[in-house]
Amino acid sequence: MPEPRISALIVAKNEEANLPGCLASVAFADERVVVVDPSSVDDTRGVAERLADVVIVREFDDFASQRNAGKVAASGDWVLSIDADERVTPELAAEIRAILADPSNPRAGFRLPIRSEILGRPFEHSGTRQDLPLRLFRRDKGEWAGRVHETVRLDGTAGRTRGFLEHRTIPDVRVFLRKIEQYTTLEARDLRRAGARFRARDLTLRPTWLFLKLYLYKQGYRDGLEGLMFCAMSGVSAAVRAWKLRELERMEAAG
Repeated sequence: MPEPRISALIVAKNEEANLPGCLASVAFADERVVVVDPSSVDDTRGVAERLADVVIVREFDDFASQRNAGKVAASGDWVLSIDADERVTPELAAEIRAILADPSNPRAGFRLPIRSEILGRPFEHSGTRQDLPLRLFRRDKGEWAGRVHETVRLDGTAGRTRGFLEHRTIPDVRVFLRKIEQYTTLEARDLRRAGARFRARDLTLRPTWLFLKLYLYKQGYRDGLEGLMFCAMSGVSAAVRAWKLRELERMEAAG
């Protein structure tokens, strides 16, 4: 029985620096698919065309649609979805190949642990340390949903790998601020579409609660000054999202 083929899928915008390393880490895959946002201002498209097997240039609407477009273009029996600033370790690559080679494997998908480097420091407690996103799945059993923090809707059960993804995210505060601007705009629009309304406590209590959850409950204080900054900026992000929702309401009211 032939081993099921696997397609690695990456969505990229302004990822000229990250994309080569990401694609190199998934060299074990049978097919590498990159969905490029044409609004990229660097050579993301050129890098993708040189190093990937399939390149799709698609105007960004939401993250789930971008990834689903890549899935449609993929030909593998399995899809491995990673971000451009993530890397598959050799240990995880070997584990994935073993999973695919096992004809008795009953799982429709697998969750992959993530170890993050944030602001130049490996995080052991806050950040994405406890995240277990579903990133590997049978192509005919999964589909992304959600405009911003997209997740995979899986038809079947999911396992978990022992190996992990390395996530080299938010190298400095400037990138952190850009991410806050991008994501809070998308989140506020999504909330408004769903009928959410601005509440004063989302500007005051929720950011404070989020900071305390990350800094104390998830022990972000053990990640040093970088942990303090990450937890504080995460609280700021919640406040900015609430304010943008308020602005959207006012714009609608003004006609």
